[in-house]
Amino acid sequence: MQYTAIKLVKRPTLSITPDLFEVVTLQSPELAEGEVLLKQTHMSLDPAMKGWMMEDRNSYIPPVELGEIMRSSGIAEVVESRNPKYTVGDRLHGLIGWTEYAVSTGAGLHKLPPGVPAEAVLCVLALPGLTAYQGLMNIGKPKSGETLVVSGAAGSVGSMVGQIAKAEGLHVVGTAGTDAKCSWLKDELGFDHAINYKSDDLADQIKDATPDGVDLYFENTGGPVQHITFDRMNPHGRIIVCGMIADYNTATPSAGPNWINMIKRRLTVTGFAMPDHWGDVPAMSQALLGYFGAGKLKYRAHTLQGLQSAIEGINRLFTGDKSGKLMIAL
Repeated sequence: MQYTAIKLVKRPTLSITPDLFEVVTLQSPELAEGEVLLKQTHMSLDPAMKGWMMEDRNSYIPPVELGEIMRSSGIAEVVESRNPKYTVGDRLHGLIGWTEYAVSTGAGLHKLPPGVPAEAVLCVLALPGLTAYQGLMNIGKPKSGETLVVSGAAGSVGSMVGQIAKAEGLHVVGTAGTDAKCSWLKDELGFDHAINYKSDDLADQIKDATPDGVDLYFENTGGPVQHITFDRMNPHGRIIVCGMIADYNTATPSAGPNWINMIKRRLTVTGFAMPDHWGDVPAMSQALLGYFGAGKLKYRAHTLQGLQSAIEGINRLFTGDKSGKLMIAL
């Protein structure tokens, strides 16, 4: 059987351009004992992919090597099995890649519970929800009544962070790039305040929304929100650094805040990446299923059609031209 896959053949500079990729036709091999053949049905597009394409070998995960199938997480169905742990029809989630089919031993993949739609898996139970839970709950250690500011709050991770925080009794302030996104955060997701970071009076709005200061800041974007919020942190506040998407397509990263407030206010600033925490995925998935089953986690998916739509579609992550978690239906 022949199938289509997409390989990374060049490194990006500032932008992700179509010439970085090569569309190839592959032949599925005969399965060895212990292997399964997977048909991918849905594929996630995530900002971390930009870093995976770079040559940087001093990061939390090795880069995708040139000539390899581009890395991504996705959902796949077992269509043939020579592994007693898996039967035809099982749905698995994990790193599968930009490909229609894949052969796997099942290592690193997680069996999905029945009845959960694919979009809900990628929006809630996959990387966005896991990242949100790990950063907020395990690193931030929130307490009911505390104030959280989350940047990029309408994104796939930020929207989960804010909703989990509300479920845990926090006062939640989110920033986003359009008034429509802010309305969604406040009116549908239940954020206490949602602020357009392009506003002329951004600092005043953040101050008004956080009259008791800020206990937790979940950083997804960098930019002006970072500096304003850093100056409003309460003593012993926690800053969880998940992403800096404002700097991903710039030649010179923006300057961060001066560390003097870190000393004066005894702040904890922690960067993290999910590959350090794969062993905790089952427990975090159960917690997320609990929130989801109780109706406390809503999501929006922005779904593109067909594997090759990833080549151009990935840039929507950095332009903001999307209305929810970005994914591909194969």
